[in-house]
Amino acid sequence: MCMPEQMHHSCCGPMHHGRRFFTKEERIEQLEKYREQLQKELQGIEEHLKEQK
Repeated sequence: MCMPEQMHHSCCGPMHHGRRFFTKEERIEQLEKYREQLQKELQGIEEHLKEQK
């Protein structure tokens, strides 16, 4: 997933959402979703490390 400020950059394809500007509420929602994904990724990494030991 792209960071919210990258939604219009090539990492998600050109003009991923067709918008360049988001409301404050939309930015907060996007950042909260991104934080949740990062937390899940970290949990997966920690589980993988435990399995490797």
